[in-house]
Parts: sequence; structure tokens; C-alpha cells
Amino acid sequence: MTFTAAEIARHLGGEVVGDAAVVLNGFAPATTAKAGDLTFAENEAYLARAEQTEATAVLVDGQLASTKKTIIRVTNARVAFAKALALFFPEPVYPAVRHATAVIAASAQIDPTAHVGPFCVVGEQAVVGPRVVLHGYVFVGERCVISENAQIFAHVTLYPRTQIGRRARIHAGSVIGSDGFGYVIDQGAHFKVPQVGFVSIQDDVEIGANTTIDRGTLGPTVIGKGTKIDNLVQVGHNVVMGESGIVVSQTGIAGSTKLGNFVTLAGQVGLAGHLKIGDRVTVAAQSGVMNDIPEGQKWLGSPARPDRQMKRSWIALNELPEVLRRVQDLEKKVFGTSARNSHPEPGH
Repeated sequence: MTFTAAEIARHLGGEVVGDAAVVLNGFAPATTAKAGDLTFAENEAYLARAEQTEATAVLVDGQLASTKKTIIRVTNARVAFAKALALFFPEPVYPAVRHATAVIAASAQIDPTAHVGPFCVVGEQAVVGPRVVLHGYVFVGERCVISENAQIFAHVTLYPRTQIGRRARIHAGSVIGSDGFGYVIDQGAHFKVPQVGFVSIQDDVEIGANTTIDRGTLGPTVIGKGTKIDNLVQVGHNVVMGESGIVVSQTGIAGSTKLGNFVTLAGQVGLAGHLKIGDRVTVAAQSGVMNDIPEGQKWLGSPARPDRQMKRSWIALNELPEVLRRVQDLEKKVFGTSARNSHPEPGH
């Protein structure tokens, strides 16, 4: 697709400095940009680099200027970058179709505008809404509800009664609504607690590949509106996630933990069960959280603690070898030898 600089600026709410009629037919990073490409620069250093390339125009923050390139000025170059990419690489439009190999229960309701790809299975009383896309090999269990414009990628499994909100995207291999990990000891054996709840995924949620979300024991496991979940994440039963959260790869959230709005969990974070995590909390990568976290705080470490407290502990730990050396020097001055060496090891 091709656009003039002026057309792109109008779409992004920016302004053109230079040739507004110049035609752009691609978007590329500065390192590989060629004639006809648009690239972007967030600061002067990146702009200087972009000026050395063949790129025809550059998206820039604020008042950055160039004498070599046509400039499209925007408030935030990174946001504009995302919007411009969508212009040059629009989402495919899938036809309204039910593939001949799909297996659809007689009681299922499939909107006429939905796309049901090859080898999909849609269970009894399931509802597939307007413009929903089910890619190949998707399994939709009985009484699932998939709302309008949702897109479910290949090999996703939706267990019975799963609810998917509008414009949700669930990537390949994810499993939504499997049994929660719940057992009690009965006569010396693990007795399974029946998991009879469901999963509710709200509007504008995106779930990465091979993520698993367990259904609730009785009520729902809830993924709040606008939340974005990375690949390889595990969400336990009865977890309730607030709106607009970010959960990065390999994070695990144990059952019945409640997260507020705008919570960020970095990679490989582990949350214990039955915790309360407040709004706008950030948990740093590889942290293990065992306690409730009040809103607005940043925690890190394992076991996790408030960031300043944990950083002081790490500084003290780094200083420990030097402290021990100084203690040994003092012992030698006072006692003539180190107290550490004044007593033989057991067995000697």
C-alpha cells in the first residue's frame, strides 16, 4: 500500500515538515530502510542515524528537525510507529465461511459473518458472534460464548462455558478453562476437588501463545478488560485480574489471587495464592511474591519486598565480603589470630 506523507500525518494527527506529497510505500527500521520507506526516530541520536539511510521520511517526536529528510512530527513517535504499521500492514480480512471440515453442533449459534476455519470443533449451545475468526483446529466447548470481532488462532482450546469478550485475541496453543489445580487429602490420598466454574475473558484482552488459564472452582476466573498476557503464562483458578494489566512471559499466578488495575508483572514472576495486589503495582522480573502489595508500589526479589528495601539488602550483601575481611583483620590485631581459625573444625 502507498500513502503520501500528508495522508500519514493526517492519520497520526501530526504535521509534515518538507515534501508533503512524497509517496511512501513501506515502513522499515533505520538500519534497513530504502527509498520510499518511512522510518522513525525518538531522539536526536536516532534521527542522525536515520538521516544516513535511504529512508524517504522519518516519524519524529516533538520538535526534532532535519534538513535531509521529510519529517512527520507527532507527539509520541513510538505510538505513531504502531499506528503507522497498521496502515502499511493491515489485518487480513477473513471471509464469512464455515469450512467443510469443521464440526459444528446442531445447537451451536454461528453468526453469518463469522469465519470458521478447517477442522474446528464447535460444541453444543456454543455462541460464535459477528466477525469472529476461528483459525484452523480451534476447539470451542459447549456453551462457550465468543463475542464480536474476537480472533482465536490455531490449536486454541476453549473448555466448556468459557466467555470471550469483544476484540479479544487468543494466540496459538493456548488452553482456556482447564481444571484448576485443586486437591484435598482424604485417607492419605489426593482427592480431586471438582472444578465447576468457568473463565471470563473481557473485552480487548490479548493472550499469548501456549498460555493456560484455569477455570474457577465454583465461580469465574476473570481476565479484566484491556489486559495483555504474554506467551507461556499460567493463571490459576479463581484469579481475578483487573483492567489493563501487563503479564510477561513465564509468569505464574496461583489460585484466588486478586490483581488491581494497571498491574505489571515482569518475566518469570511468581505470585502465591490468595494474595491482593493493588492498582498500578509493578513486580520486577524473577520475583517471588508471598505477601499482599498495596497499590502503587514496586516490589522485587525472592521473596519479594519493596524495591528500596530490597536494594538496600542487596547492597549490604555485596559489602559482606569486605566486612568479613575487616573483622578478620581486627581479630588478628586484637587476638593475634582470626577467631574463625582459633577453633579447630570438628573431627580435627
